[in-house]
Amino acid sequence: MGAHLYVRAPLLPSSPMSAHSGRFFVLITISIIHLVNGLDSETLIEFKDSLINGQKLTTWIATNTPCNNDTANWEGLLCANGTVRGIKLERKALEGNIDTNILSRLSSLVSISFNNNNLKGVFPDFGMLDGMQEIFLSNNRFASEIPANAFKGLKWLEKLDLANNRLIGQIPASLTRLPKLKELMLQGNEFEGEIPKFVQGKLTVANFANNHFRGHIPEGLQHLPASQFAGEFRFICIVLKKYVMNEYPLTMLDVKSAAVIFAVTILSRRRHHEIPAQVLNLNTRKEGVASPHKGNKTEVSMNLTFLADDEERFDFADLLKSPAAILGSGMFGSSYQTAVAGRKVMVVKRFKQMNNVGKEEFHEHMKRLSRLRHPNIQPIVAFYYRKDEKLLVSNFADNISLAFHLHGNQSDEVQSLNWPTRLKIIKGAVRGLHNLYINLPSLIVPHGHLKSSNVLLTKNYNPLLTDYGLVPVTNQEHARDLMMAYKSPEYNQLGRISKRTDIWCLGIMILEIMTGKIPANALHQSKENDIDHTDDFISSVTEQEFDINMFDKEMTGFDKSNEGEMIKLLKIGLSCCEKDVNKRMDIKQVLERIEDVREKDGAEEDFQSTYSSEPDK
Repeated sequence: MGAHLYVRAPLLPSSPMSAHSGRFFVLITISIIHLVNGLDSETLIEFKDSLINGQKLTTWIATNTPCNNDTANWEGLLCANGTVRGIKLERKALEGNIDTNILSRLSSLVSISFNNNNLKGVFPDFGMLDGMQEIFLSNNRFASEIPANAFKGLKWLEKLDLANNRLIGQIPASLTRLPKLKELMLQGNEFEGEIPKFVQGKLTVANFANNHFRGHIPEGLQHLPASQFAGEFRFICIVLKKYVMNEYPLTMLDVKSAAVIFAVTILSRRRHHEIPAQVLNLNTRKEGVASPHKGNKTEVSMNLTFLADDEERFDFADLLKSPAAILGSGMFGSSYQTAVAGRKVMVVKRFKQMNNVGKEEFHEHMKRLSRLRHPNIQPIVAFYYRKDEKLLVSNFADNISLAFHLHGNQSDEVQSLNWPTRLKIIKGAVRGLHNLYINLPSLIVPHGHLKSSNVLLTKNYNPLLTDYGLVPVTNQEHARDLMMAYKSPEYNQLGRISKRTDIWCLGIMILEIMTGKIPANALHQSKENDIDHTDDFISSVTEQEFDINMFDKEMTGFDKSNEGEMIKLLKIGLSCCEKDVNKRMDIKQVLERIEDVREKDGAEEDFQSTYSSEPDK
């Protein structure tokens, strides 16, 4: 009849033992549950005592059972049928180590999460927890080598997060032999050597960024975004013939084999990027060269269209043969640094979502953008048009992006930006944006995607706006999902952008520069509606007292004599973030107020003349 049909036998007077047996069975079941609860309670109390500051777990007391059926009586527990199935103690500032010998006595335990604590010491032997399915330990301080057999026997493990633990040595062999592993996060450690092959084939989600790996990316991991391997290390990535030339053969390049080899120095220190690990997929077709797979069909021209007469010319083949370095990538586009023919360093940006206009309109729009001439606007040198992808070529900026300097790991080579430099960058960015408003009056948003990763810095830290004026040529659905203008309050509230939308984007960036905080929308591209996260970002600034303590702790070059001007600049940024677009300043008002900010309180010197247009020789 059904899975939940129960038949109850009649209790006949001649069968007094039937009722007695039923009651006995219930009592046995209850006794077992109490016994398991008691054992779990003793084990958890012992684990609590093994931590240095386990007293923080105030609800873990022996007088109360850990679980009541599926309800947890102790914080951080996940219960099912009266047993402990999971432990989730995140952001508790717990100190000590994880004693897996104790936890192994929790027979039903399948998941643990100790993310964002202060756990350290010898790396735990998780092989003792043979039923484990999920282990989350990111942002702790183990700073040790993982023993070779630390994960041996975990045949059910599906998810493992060890990110940001300063772990050293090589990835242990036992980690590569987990048959059900789907998600692996190892970023932000000190791992060395080569990334090994994993027996289960492709990992669904994985991140190896910001370690010290060398060698080739295993074929089973080449489906992952390249940023998942980014950081201070070097890979030689082989782009196989089947990848580069899966549609058209390699006939125009003078290479020794069918494979194209790019020596890739991964420079990006950012996250959440979306480009293939095999590097740039450029089909190398050229006019007049016939494909052996396509009969006598003449192939399409691969010529670059140059927009400036004074620029050195090179062709598409030069780009393909040049070593490339990944500068950054995302759902909107990918950036590569390349030394063309071993001489001039250029940046190639590859876009796939620019089908909003036809070829002629695209050409005209690029020529229009090329006529922009301003010290704070990065000119487009050349472009390549094909229906399903576009390439924009520009000159390389020595100091990469503003986001890189604000949020990358600081080192001797990458110093934190001081107060005078940050003021210089903001003033230059506003001047560049003002120029876009003047010269692109027909565009509702002359920039459209203004954020710190789209502000490049020269060797003298002059800011250069990039990725400007692309809204008209970008697929509208893609623009709405990803471009900064479409994260604005007016678009989220009214469904439209305005002439003052770029001002809101500018305000977010000013707050980011001054506080060092990362706005959700500025660096993470997703199809989610991020307006609430942006509100949180702005609130995190407004809720603080306006004093010197609210500024980026990495910023130097200021003292009490600068505080008034710094607060003035911060308030300008907040004014730019005004939710009511009708109350928000226009670009002329912003420029006037920004130009009025000085390096020091009460300074009368012409600040602009001291730095604004130093040549980058």
